[in-house]
Amino acid sequence: LNNQKSYTSSSSKLINFEEKNIKKILIQSGADALELIRQDSIWNISGADSLIIKKQSVSNLFNSLLSLETQMLMTEKKEKWIAYNIDDSTGTHIALVDWNDVTIGYFVFGRSASDYSRCYVRVNNSPNVYLTSNNVMYNLQTRPDYWGEKPLETVLPEGNSQ
Repeated sequence: LNNQKSYTSSSSKLINFEEKNIKKILIQSGADALELIRQDSIWNISGADSLIIKKQSVSNLFNSLLSLETQMLMTEKKEKWIAYNIDDSTGTHIALVDWNDVTIGYFVFGRSASDYSRCYVRVNNSPNVYLTSNNVMYNLQTRPDYWGEKPLETVLPEGNSQ
């Protein structure tokens, strides 16, 4: 007899809210952390005022998160999180905060060692770990230079000064 628990695959959307509802994004991986905060319609990188936000990086993050689906339950046991790179120290954490400063989504993502096109996720305080439809790990960077770039300097012709 096979004692292995069989899991059925069923897809469901991971995130059920819209980008416009998000005011703040917190990303943490190991000891590194980054905060993106929206002021009106403009995203900024906390603590990196000299960088201009790369709109495409923010857009890519939302596109990947909003289309992400959980496909298969991998485990319901907290003791197995380490095997999925999704425990508190090895996982990449992302918190989505609304305009009332309420965390409306908290996710921990982990890399799949065998399938680079997908990753694992656990949601809020649930012990359940799911395999996802796509890999969003490359969008969850804590380096400010991934999210922003230095503004281009205007070089004036010689002899002109302002």
